[in-house]
Amino acid sequence: MGALMAPARPLGAARVPPIGLGCMNLSHAYGVPPSPEEGARLLQRAAALGVIHFDTAAIYGFGVNEELVGRTLAHLRPGLFIASKGGMQGVPFEKGLRRVIDGRPESLRQSCEDSLRRLRTEVIDLYYLHRWDKAVPIEDSIGAMAELKRQGKIRAIGLSEVSAATLRRAHAVHPISAVQSEYSLCTRNPEIAVMETCRELGAAFVAFGPLGRGLLTEQPPEVQALEAKDLRRSMPRFGKDNHAANLALLTGYAALAEEAGCSRAQLALAWVLSRGDHVHAIPGTTRIVHLEENLAAGRVGLPPAVARRLDELINQRTVAGERYSAATQAEIDTEQFTA
Repeated sequence: MGALMAPARPLGAARVPPIGLGCMNLSHAYGVPPSPEEGARLLQRAAALGVIHFDTAAIYGFGVNEELVGRTLAHLRPGLFIASKGGMQGVPFEKGLRRVIDGRPESLRQSCEDSLRRLRTEVIDLYYLHRWDKAVPIEDSIGAMAELKRQGKIRAIGLSEVSAATLRRAHAVHPISAVQSEYSLCTRNPEIAVMETCRELGAAFVAFGPLGRGLLTEQPPEVQALEAKDLRRSMPRFGKDNHAANLALLTGYAALAEEAGCSRAQLALAWVLSRGDHVHAIPGTTRIVHLEENLAAGRVGLPPAVARRLDELINQRTVAGERYSAATQAEIDTEQFTA
């Protein structure tokens, strides 16, 4: 069942099922994470169901997530595709650790070494520059990553949250194998230029947040019930009035899921995967029942008529609120829709 039922697609130097697992939720970002034991059980179940592609990053839990993935999956390593990210990590300061974007070559080299150790592996299948450090030429950061590849420490180079112009600059230094960005019915920015540029350059496009940060599921979040450290509390899209407006879209959305014969989450994932044969999705979850539901989306056939109506119902014009605050948006390098 699950990922094995969907035909494999190219990613880096491999071919993998198009639905992988975003591991961030197990250690980071959505309030209090599950216990390490619960996280390990979910990772083990994912592997048993045929998930090959596991996506993590140095910043997730300040290394804790990579340690969890490494500790849990090391015995299965030869058959897995492990993706991680550097260039954004925690650095010590007087009150603990602080998130820092740092794309200097020496920092990327050290970050990769740290990730290899935490992941308990000799090579990372796909290593992303998590954010472009705008104080460092992208050519310098990619040059350092190309050297890591020549040394056999990584197999492929990726970028996260970049514009098509930055992707082209990076690709001129070394072929870029994948770009990872938020993409769902709710967040369409990659459609402006990045997805087509990926296709043109032979790179995969990896969609994180394909379930609209939980909006496009059977149990959309209740904003007032979100934990204090849940990152959605800082997202304009989940502000009180915007969230109420977006919830109003779900009546029609639920009807389309019923017409397609699948759950809401499966409909969202099937739509993402229908956007091109170079597209992958990495939904995250902390619950095994949702993991199994997500993986079964690989078997969902999306009728063209349903896809068209989905496009009309939920898109950049009908969804209320930006995905990030202005301060966070300033850190990334993606195209924006104009009014």
